[in-house]
Amino acid sequence: MSWTTPAELRAQVQRLWDRGDLLRAAVTDAVSWPLRLSLKTPGASDLSDRFEAVRDWVRAVADTPQVRIEWREWNHRVQGTQQLPAAVLLDPLQDALAFIGKGRQAQRFEAVWQRTAAMQPPLLAWLARRPIQTLDLADRWERLLDVVAWLQAHPRPGVYLRQVDVPGVDSKFIEAHRGVLAELLDLALPPEVVETHATGVAQFTRRFGFLDKPVRIRFRLLDPALPSLPGCEGLPDITLDSASFAALVLPVQRVFITENETNFLAFPPAADAIAVFGAGYGWEALARASWLHRCQLHYWGDIDTHGFAILDQLRGYFPGAASFLMDRETLLAHRLHWGEEPDPARHDLSRLTTEEAAVYDDLRFDRHQPRLRLEQERVGFGRVKERLRGLSER
Repeated sequence: MSWTTPAELRAQVQRLWDRGDLLRAAVTDAVSWPLRLSLKTPGASDLSDRFEAVRDWVRAVADTPQVRIEWREWNHRVQGTQQLPAAVLLDPLQDALAFIGKGRQAQRFEAVWQRTAAMQPPLLAWLARRPIQTLDLADRWERLLDVVAWLQAHPRPGVYLRQVDVPGVDSKFIEAHRGVLAELLDLALPPEVVETHATGVAQFTRRFGFLDKPVRIRFRLLDPALPSLPGCEGLPDITLDSASFAALVLPVQRVFITENETNFLAFPPAADAIAVFGAGYGWEALARASWLHRCQLHYWGDIDTHGFAILDQLRGYFPGAASFLMDRETLLAHRLHWGEEPDPARHDLSRLTTEEAAVYDDLRFDRHQPRLRLEQERVGFGRVKERLRGLSER
């Protein structure tokens, strides 16, 4: 039987709810009333062949609460004159909401709308675009409005999120709602106090003028002849904020970047060189150190697809960066230490050398074994020293 059932009528209205149309209709003219639902009805042959089923269907539709039915008469040669539903309508909005059990939720949305209209009228456009999300945020909406009001009173405040002084709001609340707050603040704040080039959740603080926790860069001197901090001897392990690192004046020729802490700590001495504990996919802080661009960078990562993806990212900031121990010879020499990469990358990488791209293709196309990974800490240190000797002889 393909006739429209009461459950299917409800599903039509539920789809309107899921799209936000019914919530918008509570505060705007988003829906025209009465609402006519799609209805597939029995035909003339059904009255003859399936009269009992038709009668049951008519009764089920007629007993459906909240709907209004438009009827039509059928004059059938066997069954005589029959009344069949021709259309199902809902009117007004309250009946449509009751039909799917959403009356209370709609009242909550209306309360949020009215509160916003009183406190922050520019944000009504956001509520109209995202009514379902607004409803999900209803229990936190008052605090979100308070944060918006605080930023209006303190544009580009130059403080940490922890210092926002709003009752019931802490830095964790703001951090958890950065995406929503960014959209609201873009509507509520004057354009001149928003740094529009800082986009995405990760740049929320920069976009709206908060202080950011300083990025820290950890490095080791690999040559005892290099100038160090007062009181430090040998090959110290030093951590500086990125601004202080960028201000260094070091007579360094080579910089080795490694993603593994043990390799970083055990990296052998090398003339005119430092080792940097890697930054994963985030190279912006290193790139701000102008002196680093005059050095030869060597990146040592895992021989897996993500290791090469990180190398590719690094070359976006340091085009001359070289890979270190990420070649086919090293991979094949450590077959006994091969492991498995959980979620390999498969996309093209445009900044690899011909040799690196060949190894990357072997990995992403599973030419040696599926999901192959050689972690950098599995590489023998004899090979590390041998490769360093080769570099020093160039």
